[in-house]
Amino acid sequence: MELFNSALERNITFVRPAYFIVSGFIGLPYMKYYYVFLSFIYIFSVLGNTAVMAVICLDHNLRTPKYVAVFNLALVDLLGNTALVPKVLDIFLFKNDIVSYNDCITFLFFWYTFLSMQTLSLVVLSYDRMVAIMFPLHYQIKVTNRSMLSLIAFFWTFAILGNLFTVGFLTRLSFCKSVIINSYFCDHGQIFKLACNDYFPSLIISYLMSFIYFWLPFTVILSSYLCIGYALSKVASVHERAQAFKTCTAHLSLVVIYFIPLVITFNLQGKIHPNARIINLSLASVLPPMLNPIIYVLQTQEIKIVMKKIRDRIYRT
Repeated sequence: MELFNSALERNITFVRPAYFIVSGFIGLPYMKYYYVFLSFIYIFSVLGNTAVMAVICLDHNLRTPKYVAVFNLALVDLLGNTALVPKVLDIFLFKNDIVSYNDCITFLFFWYTFLSMQTLSLVVLSYDRMVAIMFPLHYQIKVTNRSMLSLIAFFWTFAILGNLFTVGFLTRLSFCKSVIINSYFCDHGQIFKLACNDYFPSLIISYLMSFIYFWLPFTVILSSYLCIGYALSKVASVHERAQAFKTCTAHLSLVVIYFIPLVITFNLQGKIHPNARIINLSLASVLPPMLNPIIYVLQTQEIKIVMKKIRDRIYRT
């Protein structure tokens, strides 16, 4: 415990730099084109997620627990990309790589909060699909709009408090040597390693947060699909099995797109070049929010029907 509360019990002055320098890619030419590419991804992400949220709000048939969860995912994707991409473009495309200490800590808090909510939002959707398939007769009783909103509100609170806790310990560090962050954003792991006092609490928190907000949700989602698979194995008709599993394909696609690149990066973290790590992490961060609305429009029958109605109304006018 002494490691965690010694700074709180003694009158210690923390040395905080005026700014950090975000290094980004090392020795790669023409990277401005990559950032332009990210800007286009961001634009499509904003348009797509805004469209999904608008469709859900405008059509009363989509005001169900499942689409409350889909709306939340679209909102998280929109906020997450908005927290990350404009700042990354400002740093590298417009050469403002010097970021003030307070701005960097604020950027870190919001980005990590939305990043945490992306995995938790996928957990919410997996819970919805698991209950729908395992308990179809009791689904409307077990999963209501009120219970879904309560679960989402709990996860938002959980993500915000967890990341406030992370940032709180980060502010207890002193920086008296390098201020260069070897990443493409204000990366928690890269920042606390620059500290010249004991950063062991932040190291433990980084492992803990990775487990709570990444590996645990990933395990819960995998477990939910094992339960879904077991429930479907008891269904006699192959056609009924296919129809039931079809309702999960959109969510399963999101899980694969989001988790697989990050799982590979985390497992090969010490073996891949920093530039490859940055490309993998940046694409894994910005591509899923762009692809999520496309997947839901293409693979979800209800949204396709609503979009067709909207298109027909536009053609009539």
